[in-house]
Amino acid sequence: MMHRSNIWLRRNLPGNRIMPTLLQGVLLFLCINAGILTSFQNTANITAQTADAQLGLKTEVIAPGIVHIQILRGHKSEKDAIGPWFINMLRIDPSRARLKMLHAMDEAVGLETVSSMAARYDALAAVNSGYFRTTGTYRGDSVGVEVLNGKLLSEPNNVRAAAGLIERDGMQDLIFGHIKFDGQLVAGAQAKHAIDGLNRLRGDNEMIIFTPEFHRTTLTDPNGLELIVRQGRIVAQRDLKGSSTIPADGFVISVAGTARQWAIEKLRVGTRVKLKIDWSPTETAKADSWKQAANIIGGGPQLIKNGRVEITNAAEKILPSFVSDYHPRTAIAKLKSGQILLVTVDGRQPGESIGMSLTMLADLLLEFGAEEAINLDGGGSTTMVIKNKLVNKPSDATGERPVSDAILVYPR
Repeated sequence: MMHRSNIWLRRNLPGNRIMPTLLQGVLLFLCINAGILTSFQNTANITAQTADAQLGLKTEVIAPGIVHIQILRGHKSEKDAIGPWFINMLRIDPSRARLKMLHAMDEAVGLETVSSMAARYDALAAVNSGYFRTTGTYRGDSVGVEVLNGKLLSEPNNVRAAAGLIERDGMQDLIFGHIKFDGQLVAGAQAKHAIDGLNRLRGDNEMIIFTPEFHRTTLTDPNGLELIVRQGRIVAQRDLKGSSTIPADGFVISVAGTARQWAIEKLRVGTRVKLKIDWSPTETAKADSWKQAANIIGGGPQLIKNGRVEITNAAEKILPSFVSDYHPRTAIAKLKSGQILLVTVDGRQPGESIGMSLTMLADLLLEFGAEEAINLDGGGSTTMVIKNKLVNKPSDATGERPVSDAILVYPR
């Protein structure tokens, strides 16, 4: 039975004669990074450089435990199936390096380039991460779960795939799963109402909670009622007036439609209220591990589970065309070795890089040893920055796109 990675390579690099050279380069790369060929370093380096040049593969150790891998595969032709593909990877040893998840402008709304976030936080490298609202007043609002420093900024969307970071004994562990949300506002002794979301645009008949991490104000329109809560008690009520200031020691309850009517009947200035907000994985066996994840970013769909391709777009309510079409892609994976892989694939650039389907992306990740992986935001958002320099070519004609979130990389 042929390994999936070999199938991918045969499908995308025509001609069996290239296989020995290709496998030689991949094996040499893995051996060199594992330290197996230390005693033959000079010979190995010369051989690897020759093989890499033939493969269009370059590797560079940019810091202890952080390797940049750059790959050019396939070639220009009238058939998209044979490329080319321009791929960038960061292979990270979590015992020698660390990740940081960050939202643009240090709030739960707003846009900023990956380059800017990396520069502001003096990161060695960075990639874009989660999905976000691209237009309107709430540009940069995360569309999917986001937890930063233990605080939930955005609720999950359609129970989509997410990645969480766990700090443990001087190193990080990466966990994957599907996150669901349950929220409830409790007023007084008995009154209760479901919370529809956090820090986002308020829809018809919804109750949205705005926390201090969102922004200075709620940015809402005047078609609802807002109740300002400080230290667990409603201190002000603003009906049909629009955006309210969010107190540092509390939150704002924003309601419209039927939720507004409930609030008019049940809530008064002086009423004590409590938020009951819970997020948890659908994979219940991992619940204890997820409780240790202080930073989580949503993406979707899942690409790999237990070392096998398992694309969960149907369960996550993602269209089949999103899986099958060629697009620029960004992904995050945990390797069988415990290392972390951040990947970008450029696309929408005929003759330079055409992008990948998610099946092709999953096969690529398997080739490099992925045990678990999810897709992140792609398209014009796909960006990788190393040492304050763009190493990929974003597909937008205007260049690097401002995005909502980034994953930053640092040496320990």
